[in-house]
Amino acid sequence: MKFDKIVLATHNQGKVQEIGQMLKPFNIQVVSAADLNLPDVEETGTTFEENARLKADELCKISGLPCLADDSGLCVNALNGRPGVYSARYAPDRDFDKGMDKLLKEIKDSGSNDRSAYFACVMAFAVPGEDTKVFEGRVNGVITESKEGKGGFGYDPIFKPNGYDQTFGDLPKEEKNKISHRGNACKKFVAYLESL
Repeated sequence: MKFDKIVLATHNQGKVQEIGQMLKPFNIQVVSAADLNLPDVEETGTTFEENARLKADELCKISGLPCLADDSGLCVNALNGRPGVYSARYAPDRDFDKGMDKLLKEIKDSGSNDRSAYFACVMAFAVPGEDTKVFEGRVNGVITESKEGKGGFGYDPIFKPNGYDQTFGDLPKEEKNKISHRGNACKKFVAYLESL
């Protein structure tokens, strides 16, 4: 089965470029939901997988095209896995600078010395008339005491992956993409395409 065009369930051009780059060898045209004027699908699931499936299935149904959707977030052990699926909404007005301040304060207030955390990403790939496939990626690390680095996005400046001295906010983009949760999920998706 060969795919000529895949819809990404996102309005984020950065994500479109990142995934488009990974799919280049397959000569697949990657278009975003925004390019096709497709609606945002409300994330009503309680897990990353539920949300990814919701978006992929819905936009596949509307567009009639194969659709790749992802849901990801930061899970902090001292906060019982929060913000998790609510990572984007956890940040006041989706301002991640305020979100990071809020998170650091919550960890401090929890009285826990456990700063371990992980980023998770689940990708769902829906094809008309087929079962939706799911690919999961994860990267473990720790939450830093303060923000470090101006790169990346979201909570990257307070997340230091295990085995590294720099946060995702400091790491060069190529380096981050190699080890990131989205990068890991994407590698599994690429391996699936290669197996077809």
